[in-house]
Amino acid sequence: MAQQKPFGWGIMGTGAIAGLFAADLGLLPQARVAGVYSRSLEKAQNFAARFGEAKAYDDEAAFLADPAIEAVYIATPNHLHAAQALKAIAAGKPVLIEKPIALASADVEAIAQAASQRGVFAMEALWTRFLPAVRRAREQIAAGRIGAIRRIRADLSYLHPEEPGSRFFDPALGGGAAFDLGVYPLSLALHLLREPQAAGGSWLAAGTGVDRRSSFRLEYPVAVADLSCGFDRNGTNRLLVEGERGGLIFEAPFLKVQRLSWYADAGKAVAAYGRGAGGVARLLDRVPQPGRLGESFAFPGSGLQFQAEAVMAAVRTGKSACAEMPLGESAAVLRIIETVRALPATAP
Repeated sequence: MAQQKPFGWGIMGTGAIAGLFAADLGLLPQARVAGVYSRSLEKAQNFAARFGEAKAYDDEAAFLADPAIEAVYIATPNHLHAAQALKAIAAGKPVLIEKPIALASADVEAIAQAASQRGVFAMEALWTRFLPAVRRAREQIAAGRIGAIRRIRADLSYLHPEEPGSRFFDPALGGGAAFDLGVYPLSLALHLLREPQAAGGSWLAAGTGVDRRSSFRLEYPVAVADLSCGFDRNGTNRLLVEGERGGLIFEAPFLKVQRLSWYADAGKAVAAYGRGAGGVARLLDRVPQPGRLGESFAFPGSGLQFQAEAVMAAVRTGKSACAEMPLGESAAVLRIIETVRALPATAP
């Protein structure tokens, strides 16, 4: 049987995340960068030169018409994602859209409808769901290792000063902590518990009007999820899952988790989570403890290759969606953010 040719990716955007994605494709022998789009042809050419023999474009239509491109990865600024995804779908190109997939849940629904009508694959690039540690955690939780989930807690915070021109605080570019960071804990909570019965929270406004910090509380019949994110501090960036018979910590930084800590007693997991991830906590983590088991899932690169593999497998088998990252849950995450952002901002 003839060997299948490498999967051709087209990349829209030439920023940092696009570079990481292209570099991680280099870890997959069955993948290659076939085309690169930027509004600046020079930027597209420079990017393409870094990753093999990709063709450079500054024309969207020509880029999307390239038959060598089997799927498009959209890595442009947040406010462009939805419109570019719809163009790619209209051109018949499967699409992987960097998080946040859009800035409004209605836009995700429009993407889903267009993809369904066209019979084209579409997915948000919430790459954390595809990491080996996350897949292991979900399988083990489903198998009953810690019992039914009772609570999820997480904070994802990285300090970013509010400076003029910063994309993190620019509302026109889709800035704000919820869009940049909050989608990670929210998506993981939905991955483990699905869509909540009710959602609430609070947010702290930056000077530009976007959220500097947001908190979310998701309510389920027998569980809750308390999640937060922010640009106002450097957080511990861990995620805790409390079960009825045990607990699990996704160690920092959980958005690219490579280590899981399993606890036979949920109370000990809560205590360990409360100690944070500082020097003392790291020292204690190296000491063997009864009732705790650590598992490591190291990987090369940045971890974006796992979602790429999932997309390639889906596209080449004719699927239009991925069970691990359905568009319905992408829309649900944005609905939760919309619900909280509709509340009055809290005072600093």
